[in-house]
Amino acid sequence: MHALPQDHTGVRIARLRRERHLTQQALSSLSGVPYHTLTKVEQGRLAATPHVVACCARAMRVEVSTITGQPYRDDLRADELDVLIAPIREALDVYDLGADPDVTPRTIRELREQSEALCAAVRAGEIKRAASEVAGLIEETTTAAHTLGSSDGWLVLASLYRTSYDVATKLGFADLAQLSLARLDWASHRAGDAVFGGAYQYFRALTYLREGRFRTGQRLVDLGLRTIEQADPSRERDVVTGQLHLGGAVMAGRAHREDQAMGHLSEAQRIAGRTGESPTVLWMAFGGTNVEVHRVAVLAELDKYDKAVEAAADLAIPADWPKSRTSHHWAEVARAQMWTGRLEASFESLIKARRVAPQQAKYHPMVRDTYASLEAAHRRLPESFLSYGSWLTSQM
Repeated sequence: MHALPQDHTGVRIARLRRERHLTQQALSSLSGVPYHTLTKVEQGRLAATPHVVACCARAMRVEVSTITGQPYRDDLRADELDVLIAPIREALDVYDLGADPDVTPRTIRELREQSEALCAAVRAGEIKRAASEVAGLIEETTTAAHTLGSSDGWLVLASLYRTSYDVATKLGFADLAQLSLARLDWASHRAGDAVFGGAYQYFRALTYLREGRFRTGQRLVDLGLRTIEQADPSRERDVVTGQLHLGGAVMAGRAHREDQAMGHLSEAQRIAGRTGESPTVLWMAFGGTNVEVHRVAVLAELDKYDKAVEAAADLAIPADWPKSRTSHHWAEVARAQMWTGRLEASFESLIKARRVAPQQAKYHPMVRDTYASLEAAHRRLPESFLSYGSWLTSQM
């Protein structure tokens, strides 16, 4: 009995292919995805990599989000997370209405502390808490920022818009994530802060990365690097610069441009030598650990799964590193291990991803697709494996 029937990216690729009257061989030829890879992905025997998804999306002339979409709306509804989305949309919509006369905001210092606490909650994998609190804080801070008209207020508001972007991204609401970014750009311009301007271009580039539009994404990385140069020298500027290089590395890796990817990694590594571990600077988790975590991701994007697994084996994640990033790392390791036939190790990595940040892992497409592939590879599954699948579909 399958715990996740018809619940993987390969099924959606197959459905779209049939709707376009394409055979598997025809889609393979159009997309450049090897036939044996495509067939295994559609069967769920291999988890679809972002590169495979992007190639299939281009071949079928659909958005990547049409393939990945938000396939877990029923689960979100069961976990009472879907009802938290509408208030966030409403809070984002009042950005230009000025101060609300019915709102009496706290001081900017208090609002900044609350904003930082939500950033920490997201990094700890506490998505439900962040989703439930961010809308009210955005409305309160919108009034405070308009009333004061100072850069401090706009920066706190920009930070809250970033949190709404994080929540929307992790729950798969791409349109809400894009709206959040538009508001972040609006607030950072009013603050006159080039560091936040560079960060905005980084997050914007990630949206194009997820959509498989690597050329535009790389241009945004380059724009972000030019924008951040306008900021005064600071640790914050170095962190955003380094993170932009890491984003560029994954972008180039997913486009299978190895030299460019490794060049970005080398530059990020050089900057990390200057900043040290900076997990709470703009909550980007930049530093030597993040460089090596991205190295694992880039090797996997380049289809060098054996090397990715080797790099992961040599990497020690600090205990105080953000749980959301740690969980994502273990999901990527699980996928690489599955592709190299290390099925038991892959399942162990999925367990680690859940243990570190259960709310995030439950809604992570890579976790679900990898689980489905492992399930398809087993004829008889141990009880613990089936229990994991039951957890993925259960109410939290």
